[in-house]
Amino acid sequence: MVQFQEDFLHLVWKYQYFDKKGLETTSGIPLSIPKIGWHNQHEGPDFKEAEIILGGIKNYGHVEIHLKASDWKAHQHQNDPAYNSVVLHVVWEQDEEVYRADGTIIPTLSLFGKVPLDVIRNYEKLLFSPNRLLCSEALVKVPDILKFSMLEKALVERLQEKSRMVLTLLEENKQDWEETAYQWLFYAFGFKTNANPMLKLAKSLPYKLIKKNAGTQSLVEAMVFGQAGMIPATLGLDQEYEKKLEADYDFLQRKYNLKNELFGSEWKFMKVRPGNFPSLRLAQLAALLNKTPNLFSNVLYGLDNKLAFREVFEIKVSEYWQQHYHFGKPMKHKSRGGLSSGILDLLAINYVVPLWYAYGQYSDLGHWQEKCFNFLQEVSEEKNRLTEIYLAAGWSPLNAFDSQGMLGLYHGYCSKRRCLYCKIGQNLLRPNLK
Repeated sequence: MVQFQEDFLHLVWKYQYFDKKGLETTSGIPLSIPKIGWHNQHEGPDFKEAEIILGGIKNYGHVEIHLKASDWKAHQHQNDPAYNSVVLHVVWEQDEEVYRADGTIIPTLSLFGKVPLDVIRNYEKLLFSPNRLLCSEALVKVPDILKFSMLEKALVERLQEKSRMVLTLLEENKQDWEETAYQWLFYAFGFKTNANPMLKLAKSLPYKLIKKNAGTQSLVEAMVFGQAGMIPATLGLDQEYEKKLEADYDFLQRKYNLKNELFGSEWKFMKVRPGNFPSLRLAQLAALLNKTPNLFSNVLYGLDNKLAFREVFEIKVSEYWQQHYHFGKPMKHKSRGGLSSGILDLLAINYVVPLWYAYGQYSDLGHWQEKCFNFLQEVSEEKNRLTEIYLAAGWSPLNAFDSQGMLGLYHGYCSKRRCLYCKIGQNLLRPNLK
């Protein structure tokens, strides 16, 4: 016998994947189901506000679902007033009668023997697949419109999760959007590996101090590198730059009473490509902040499309960082040290879009969600080990909307084997139509 979970029965009830001919309760009362109720994802009965006709009498209330009828007592529902309005108990196995708190019996429907064999087989094939992507072999059979719908759902959930991080920062900053956008920029520039020290750095260096010194890139660099704990204790080959950086930071630290809470050891360089060294990223951040002191207003109102975004984020680092990845580590060839096309796309995805989405939620302005979707469709798709999984199954991302949706889908559903909560999985479990 197949071992399935209770959520399988939820799906069977929700889509009525069972034989309803001559339906009756376990006590022989004729039964029909005009209204299944709405699926409750919170505490209380599983389906609320259902309409059930028992022996010709209409009953309005809730539906509770269990694998075994005895689970009613195991879950202590008999002691919970929220379950007194249950009009039908749906189970796989009827192993005992269950009663409400007032002693009245609860009508029970057993689905054993009523669920089509092909639905159970589809469940077995999907949930017990050895593939990393459980539906990979059958994904090509799923209609594109349904895949797109699930992709959009997963993308919204991913953006909601990211926006919660932004809104948490906003609360910490006492509703200061400028400071929040500034700190979120540092976090995004960390690209996961150095995201946390980047955020810690931003919190130790108020945005107002950057704005006061914007226009003099050497001063912005001095504050950024000094607060990062990266100014070298021993001088390298370019002593002039390093001496000036140290002197400028010493002056600014005393002037603004800056507290340095970061150590050089907190930054991760191991297994990081030189082009993504945090030192180079900090130089790029300094160049961007020096060029764009009104960061939040620029991101909020100055970026209508991908081209405008690239213009705002087009930077040129100082002479030293055109020739170095890190202090004392010169490049083989001189570079402008600007942001590559791939990095710009990642910043559009991970910095701009979550900020817009969070602002839309905070302001209760729905058009910001649509703006996020439109912008993501202009940005190139990501190529990583997770998008490759979908690509191998015949599902190709066309842009960042697709690739971000796929990342949300994988982390929220596929990796957790939550196929029964995914529209794609639900589609693959339906009865085979003849």
